[in-house]
Amino acid sequence: MEYLDFEMPIKELQDQLAKCQIIGEESEVDVTETCKKIEEKLEKAKKDIYKNLTAWQRVQLSRHPNRPYTLDYIKALCGDTFMELHGDRSVKDDKAMIGGLGKIGDQSFMFIGQQKGYNTKTRQYRNFGMANPEGYRKALRLMRMAEKFGIPVVTFVDTPGAYPGLEAEERGQGEAIARNIFEMTYLKTPIITIIIGEGASGGALGIGVGDRVYMLENSWYSVISPENCSTILWRSWEQKEKAAEALKLTAKDGMKLNIVDDIIKEPLGGAHSDRSATFEAVKEQILKAYKELNELTEADLVAQRMEKYANMGVFKE
Repeated sequence: MEYLDFEMPIKELQDQLAKCQIIGEESEVDVTETCKKIEEKLEKAKKDIYKNLTAWQRVQLSRHPNRPYTLDYIKALCGDTFMELHGDRSVKDDKAMIGGLGKIGDQSFMFIGQQKGYNTKTRQYRNFGMANPEGYRKALRLMRMAEKFGIPVVTFVDTPGAYPGLEAEERGQGEAIARNIFEMTYLKTPIITIIIGEGASGGALGIGVGDRVYMLENSWYSVISPENCSTILWRSWEQKEKAAEALKLTAKDGMKLNIVDDIIKEPLGGAHSDRSATFEAVKEQILKAYKELNELTEADLVAQRMEKYANMGVFKE
């Protein structure tokens, strides 16, 4: 188990509890009462820490190395029914963007999302979850296929941003993302979007135009990362905590600003602390959203989606 800097008090209490239990096992000393007191302190510490997280601490949790990624969700939701589809039919298959068909129960879905790696080798293989233009074009190809066969689309957003390399720009990164945003607006099949970790900039928007957009409790969604914002405004990463607060990037902020439809609660400690509970919460939200959207005609579906995004940013003085 890896701990973030603000989780160190929890680590200390867990270490104390483990030592106490070892003493009880290796000696005849009754440590039941002592262990119980440590457990109570541990539970209180968890509640105090996780119920009062700052925006920057939520950003840290969204990047936790043990946090589940897109393929973890798909495997948990679909089991052996998932069939990955590859390639954009133009350049190559982008490993940072995955997609394919799978079933939740008896209902088929087209799943699309950014995939990060678990170690140095897989992070390089997945390009750290930063998709190239061919990744977004693959995603659009799969969405069009879903539309053709009347299959709802589920997108999982988890990226620090689209790949900013020279070769990506040469192959039309901006155009690919803009094309996806345009095409998703008019797609005649339900789109359910879930921000499961990082939702940064156009890289997130490229698969983020949904009829229903949800955020996991400890995810973030913003035009720029706190570090890059801090670099631009203060010429240093030192102000990243201040930038995170100013960007209003948390799930609660998203609800207040009407850019997300609901928050999916995470277990105490984050999605990685109880993966099964997290997967079940996501599954329930997907099925609930699909049930609501499936009752709409194609014309109403597109009209409501258009209205939803047209109303964003409207305010009264």
